[in-house]
Amino acid sequence: MCRRETTKNGGLKLLYPLYYVSEAWHYSQTSEQSAVVTTKNMHLIIHRLENSGSKKISVFSILIIIGLFVISHFNLVDAQELEPRAYNNTPVGMNFFLVGYQYSDGALVFDPAIPVTNANAKVNAEFLGYVRSVGIAGKSAKVGLLLPYADLSATGYVNNVYRTRDTAGMADPAFFLSINLSGAPALSQPEFRGYKQDTIIGFTLKVSAPLGQYENNKIINLGTNRWSIKPELGISKSVGRWSFDVAIASIFYTDNDDFDSGKTRKQDPIYSAQANVIYSFANKVWASIGTTYYEGGRTSIDGIVRNDLQRNWRNGFTVAIPVNRNNSFKVFGSSGVSTRTGTDYDSFGIAWQYRWGGGI
Repeated sequence: MCRRETTKNGGLKLLYPLYYVSEAWHYSQTSEQSAVVTTKNMHLIIHRLENSGSKKISVFSILIIIGLFVISHFNLVDAQELEPRAYNNTPVGMNFFLVGYQYSDGALVFDPAIPVTNANAKVNAEFLGYVRSVGIAGKSAKVGLLLPYADLSATGYVNNVYRTRDTAGMADPAFFLSINLSGAPALSQPEFRGYKQDTIIGFTLKVSAPLGQYENNKIINLGTNRWSIKPELGISKSVGRWSFDVAIASIFYTDNDDFDSGKTRKQDPIYSAQANVIYSFANKVWASIGTTYYEGGRTSIDGIVRNDLQRNWRNGFTVAIPVNRNNSFKVFGSSGVSTRTGTDYDSFGIAWQYRWGGGI
């Protein structure tokens, strides 16, 4: 772990976005990888799509990719957790290992309610993830772990004093449990070959533990020094090659009783809703666009309530491309569309996934 600081007690507390890693466990047998569509690589993606399957890509498919490209330049996917294909069924016994990198730039705050104004940050984040598909009471389910590491450089005003902060270290790890309550039974690999998705209803519980780097005399930290618990209820509907996902969630926080050299900081829950539209190509490539809205999270410090209620929109996209039976990549991006406080930033990343087990 390394750290370079230019302030004693100022800065921003920057949060590593965990949502893209959690989506690593959401690949079904027919989903593999993601890639961000940019001006420089769009022709490469189309060429890849044309040659990765037994059939030539259709003009319609190319138009879908071009549409994603255009939309992504104005509305990218995010970290109040847009998670396309979150409740897709997966054969029991499969394992997923994920390695990824994410770059974020802008008014990025891990904890959007800290007392910082005119904040700006650049974050280089790496992460490792592991997910295993299991069966619970005859229902398909997944359990997973995410370990993030981040390197950030941040500036901002704390009580009208300009501060800078450069630090690197572990951010808070996250643990996941997802179970499909209806429409996605626990199946072995041979049984899964005959499965066809219709409507799935699922539930996810994510817990973030206060194990990341944290210094109580700094406002800018990689860790949050508190637990967070996020229950989510989602529905996924498949119609031909199209899938439509909607989900509602809440994030509940424990108190940080050592904030800014011993103060007690409390935060109200944040409530969110998201929607994703996914198109699956014949060659197992899939692409999605989505949006999320979240509200709440007002804080108090030593009993003094702050004017920091969040009401924010974020949009984004994901493109997933398989390499072979076991390996896949994805590139993703997100951007704030309408921001009241704390999350007006752009984020781009790439991840590699390796899967094994489950009879594949």
